[in-house]
Amino acid sequence: MRIDVTSEPGDPRRPNEDYAAVALPASGSGGALVVLDGVTPPEEDTGCAHGVPWFTTRLGGALLELSGSRRDLTLRECLAEALARTAGAHRSTCDLSHVRTPQATVVAARWDEESVEHLVLSDSVLLAEAPDGEVTLLADDRLSRLPSEVDALREAVRALPPGSAEWAASAADYVRAVEGYRNAEGGFFTAAADPEVAARALTGTLPRAGVRSLAALTDGASRWTEVFREGDWPDCLAVLRKEGARGLLRRVRAAESADPERRAFPRGKTHDDATVVLAEL
Repeated sequence: MRIDVTSEPGDPRRPNEDYAAVALPASGSGGALVVLDGVTPPEEDTGCAHGVPWFTTRLGGALLELSGSRRDLTLRECLAEALARTAGAHRSTCDLSHVRTPQATVVAARWDEESVEHLVLSDSVLLAEAPDGEVTLLADDRLSRLPSEVDALREAVRALPPGSAEWAASAADYVRAVEGYRNAEGGFFTAAADPEVAARALTGTLPRAGVRSLAALTDGASRWTEVFREGDWPDCLAVLRKEGARGLLRRVRAAESADPERRAFPRGKTHDDATVVLAEL
């Protein structure tokens, strides 16, 4: 088994809001991985005194521990318990009902000699590679399927010069529209303070014999495929296998730096926090 983990902040002056960890039991018969992408709030006021990095670290650590030690629980149940623990750790000091309370996307996977379980919530992705090289994308695409009026607002932002006053006003309108669909029926879901959101996660199980490797990527890393179109998902996994997680992130940073004004490849941030976990089983 080989594990390769790399995480980089989008801006070295700001803390990395991603989280990544892998647990391998002493028996050597299985393991678990967890990757979270903290949601950067558009304003400083989140109702929380701790911040997004604190939240992702607490939630990710709890989810990894539960996924590895509580095989009697499903991954959804592990996430629900991890959310409850994290909320309990700051409920007395923070307003967890705030619309911008710290939250994150979630990818989790757990494997043993028989099966590989997976959980995905929001727009980080998991790739599962079969022994014959076929790559399956395990993803939650609800954020990309919001109503057409949200798409229209996004396109209006992309049509304006990034950083201009008009761009900032249009971007604020778009953010407010997206927030209206966050953790709401007909919208998309992220892990925040409510344990019940775990029921909204996409889950499944694959036969262990059918999985050669797993790769979890936050959207700052998956933009190599999803934004820059440098290759498809099998190409992405091939880069990971040949150049490692750090090699893929070097390619992402090069693509970002080649389009600093975000005109050729519109995106919310020039550089984003980016995290990759590759587990060759």
